[in-house]
Amino acid sequence: MARQGLYTGAALILLSELALVLTGVMIHTLVKHVPTEVLVLARNAIGLTFFIPWLLRNGKGAIVTHRLPLHLIRALVGIIAMYCLFYSWGHLPLAQAAVLKQTAPFFIPIVGFFWLKERITLWTVIAIVVGFIGVWIILNPGSQTDVPWIALLAIFGASLGATAKVVVRKLSLTESSIVIVFYFSLFNTLFSLIPAILVWTTPSLWVLASMVVMAGFATLAQLLLSKGYRYAPAGQLGPFTYGSVIFASLLGWLLWDELVTSEAMIGMALVVGSGMLVMLGAVKTKA
Repeated sequence: MARQGLYTGAALILLSELALVLTGVMIHTLVKHVPTEVLVLARNAIGLTFFIPWLLRNGKGAIVTHRLPLHLIRALVGIIAMYCLFYSWGHLPLAQAAVLKQTAPFFIPIVGFFWLKERITLWTVIAIVVGFIGVWIILNPGSQTDVPWIALLAIFGASLGATAKVVVRKLSLTESSIVIVFYFSLFNTLFSLIPAILVWTTPSLWVLASMVVMAGFATLAQLLLSKGYRYAPAGQLGPFTYGSVIFASLLGWLLWDELVTSEAMIGMALVVGSGMLVMLGAVKTKA
């Protein structure tokens, strides 16, 4: 039964990562026509409207929760991470944005060590250092002087994304995946309203339709992620989130002819391998 749960959770996480990369594809296209702040509002507001049929069918009792503060924390952390993620998806090559997003596991043991006084092994420290060496190789700052600050924004977003995933794991113990995503969309629609108004540009019908597709993929990714973590611990499912690097590399190549250099492939391998070691090490430490 436990193994079946792992298989189901892994499949859901892979589908979630594919939906997230497809969201990135839409952002990469739309950012040329719409400010990032408007895209973030659209992602949340349109995503929220997807819940209207569900609410009409189930009534307001379906969204009753006793963990509102935790939902609020998840939304606050998530909205900042979302701005960072959207900007990186829009302005970096797709594969590079995906792999920087996947630096999130490196931050979990660091935060746990300094904040929660959790033990961190020497092998975990080595894995984290090797992972960031991989990031450095991917960025290749010696030849791309205009990229690093966007990359730093993406890494900052990844650190917040790691925190958000921990909160999702806690919420999933008592809340359904649809309730988790509903409150995420509700609070983040409110949070993203003012920044979008300040830079507002009215989208064309084509752009509006594309934003609906983007919001659909993003909401689907959240639903699949929340559902997946109900079947197995985050530490066991974490390595499957690196499927996004493969999806992004393929789609970036197919859609925009974004070639991954041999140096970048080495860097990606270091990041992915180190991230998996960090997560597997966390599982063994808990055991």
